[in-house]
Amino acid sequence: MPESTTPVVGYVLKMYPRFSETFVVSEILAREAQGEQIVIFSLRPTTDSRFHPELARVQAPVIHVPRPSSATRLWDALSSGPASGVAAAWEELRRHSHDDAAQAVAVARLAREHGVTHLHAHFASVATTVARLAGRIAGLPYSFTAHAKDIFHQDVDPTDLEAKLADAHHAITISEYNLADLRRRFPQATGTLHLVRNGLELERFPFTPDRPQATDVPPRLLAVGRLVEKKGFRLLIEAVDVLRSRDLDVSADIAGDGPLAEELAAEITLRGLDDRIRLLGPLTQAELSKRLGTDDVFVAPFVVGTDGNADGLPTVLLEAMARGIRCVAADVTAVGEVVVPGETGWLVPSDDAPALADAIQEAVAEASAEGQMVRRARALVEELFASRRQAAALRALVPVERPSVSAGGAR
Repeated sequence: MPESTTPVVGYVLKMYPRFSETFVVSEILAREAQGEQIVIFSLRPTTDSRFHPELARVQAPVIHVPRPSSATRLWDALSSGPASGVAAAWEELRRHSHDDAAQAVAVARLAREHGVTHLHAHFASVATTVARLAGRIAGLPYSFTAHAKDIFHQDVDPTDLEAKLADAHHAITISEYNLADLRRRFPQATGTLHLVRNGLELERFPFTPDRPQATDVPPRLLAVGRLVEKKGFRLLIEAVDVLRSRDLDVSADIAGDGPLAEELAAEITLRGLDDRIRLLGPLTQAELSKRLGTDDVFVAPFVVGTDGNADGLPTVLLEAMARGIRCVAADVTAVGEVVVPGETGWLVPSDDAPALADAIQEAVAEASAEGQMVRRARALVEELFASRRQAAALRALVPVERPSVSAGGAR
């Protein structure tokens, strides 16, 4: 590949594409729109059956990095990388799984072949492990974005996270809450940790505050996310049951897929709410944007899971605020940074179904507050979460100078 002075960023992702990680696609699109060159390394094949149409706009080549299926292929994989880099990183490679070690060698080799000058991973687990090792082998700096699961889940190894924070060229997290938490826990390792908020392509989420108020159907609630514990959808089911006991008729649709689908369906049936709550399955972003533009209230009943996992600042909540729908959300981690009670939405204590029902009831009834609240919510998203702002911040962090091809040293 001819030498160029333009940085080339290699995205190291555990799985690409992934239906639920729209923030990754939006970020890559925003960076490409401002002229950055991107190469995507996917460490696992996708398991999704539906895909967002925005994927077709991504220009970056996608390289699926194989995992060796035999000792012979493992040896071949380890032998395929830059010899001096593999030798320099050998002791560290031995401390990791054979999959991580082999894929790191492969990413190092592929990064050189594609002229990559900087590696960036999303999530501080396997993707950052591979990016870090690959960077050492290929003599490339690496960075990563630490999400809520990397910070709050009970399985997080603080020693490993601290080491990654310490020797990354820079690290990113997406909320003030995460930033403060990481700086408090790892004061010696967070000197290059930056806050860069997730970005939205606002033109795909036009502001629609005025929506028809149908008199012959009940108010429509919408909730969206993976059907996992931390999303708290059981609280929404319980809240709809509470509202029914108050003779307030609402309908609720829950969009998403996940391991709790059967359990949630059973709960809906057990409470006799099959005529009021539907599980829609996953929606594309176009389908979601349409619903956010027509439904009455968006509900995000987040909880902290029994494993400590919690949502950070889900993109879908920002999309809802951008679209102009009234938003009710539970207060976990950074949600209160955007859902400000009485200003941009309704914020309730987490894991409190009666409080959630109260807020939904108020949001349904407070038509007079809708115009002001949703306008302030839209203004906040425009100010802090525009994808162009995010892309510019990320670009400013990437080293401009092309690193030496000699191996050793991640920075």
